Amino acid sequence: MKQKEALAILEAGHNVLLTGPAGSGKTFLLNQYIAYLKKKNIGVAITASTGIAATHIGGRTIHSWAGIGIKDHLSPSEIKSLTKKPYLKKQFEKTEVLIIDEISMLHAHRLDIIDSVCQAFKKNPLPFGGIQIIMSGDFFQLPPISSGTDEAEFVYKANVWSEMDLRVCYLDEQHRQNDKKITQILKSLRDDNVSSDIVELLKGRMNQKLKAGIKPVRLFTHNADVDAINNAELEKINEPEFTYCMISDGEKKLVESLKKNCLAPADLVLKKGALVMFVKNKFKDDKTVYVNGSTGIVVGFDDNGFPFVRLSSNEIILAIPDSWTIDDNDKVLAKITQIPLRLAWAITVHKSQGMTLDRAEIDLSRSFGYGMGYVALSRLTSLDGLYLLGINDMAYKLDPQIFAYDRELLLLSEQAKLNIKQKSYKKQGSLIY
Repeated sequence: MKQKEALAILEAGHNVLLTGPAGSGKTFLLNQYIAYLKKKNIGVAITASTGIAATHIGGRTIHSWAGIGIKDHLSPSEIKSLTKKPYLKKQFEKTEVLIIDEISMLHAHRLDIIDSVCQAFKKNPLPFGGIQIIMSGDFFQLPPISSGTDEAEFVYKANVWSEMDLRVCYLDEQHRQNDKKITQILKSLRDDNVSSDIVELLKGRMNQKLKAGIKPVRLFTHNADVDAINNAELEKINEPEFTYCMISDGEKKLVESLKKNCLAPADLVLKKGALVMFVKNKFKDDKTVYVNGSTGIVVGFDDNGFPFVRLSSNEIILAIPDSWTIDDNDKVLAKITQIPLRLAWAITVHKSQGMTLDRAEIDLSRSFGYGMGYVALSRLTSLDGLYLLGINDMAYKLDPQIFAYDRELLLLSEQAKLNIKQKSYKKQGSLIY
């Protein structure tokens, strides 16, 4: 499905699952729809399953928004007590559309809890109390994390899933990769058809000599490797240190959530010569200044002590403080401000999700979870940008239960696409745009 077709379904007021491969433009389309809703003065709640994902779209975690926190179960009396909280009551009164990004990482039972909470606040027995719900994500990427002895269930196993009259919008255009080889590799992973030719393509990127210029970011599967490399590399530079402390404002718990999940550190230490990565998108006059994942080298500092960064394109950007916020429509509930940079000699695969990288050194030799190799490799725009340090068999594996479901989603998306052409729309709940 093309983006314009998916946008038509969203604007028609349907409950939607927006899915598709990494780089197919899901976040871009969400932002288009959010802008449309705000222009129409339709109350929209922007959330995601994790804090990191929430910072990418300027929202908050779904757990925080719904008031459920980390609880796995809520009794009827606990839900009733939630409905008495003034700030939640006011929030739900304004919400007509609920967006949940990175839906693949949300547990099934939590979606059912959120459904119950929405019904209670809206006093409406329809799924989610008649709120239009938009879920976005790719089930081949990071799955829900199991806790204790309970096995994590994918969100599509929630009880409410079959009651939502979902329209599936499976985006198939590729906006990140511009190289047939990397596209072929990623497609083979998604098709569960990793041939010896694909393995050789990847192994051919082992021990490649780095090109002159900016060193690529290094992706590892474990935090300990990342921290050790970044600290060691900074120590090697014999230049004065510049330290930037994060400024915060707003509701304490929300501020702490932003700090915990923002890719920019609370205390950023830089030196001339440091390899850095921008961790936010910046646009000016409809032009891209930098994107989340752009790498460069600190080449100096201005009179205010802000760093000049030379990008791989040789363009020099002055990195000034920027803000991450949690918004409730026009009201800012929490805000943190920091230079939108982090040391970038190394980063974890998990924290790379959502980024676009021109080149990267990737160590997949200790991959331990389904989709880890796919997430890492799908960050790249071309195979030539891959410098593979190691790879194990687990890196090729995606969750086996997803393959059959993915084929079902493709068929459902074709049906939704056919319905667009027939203009056989059915409004969801009480929404009339």
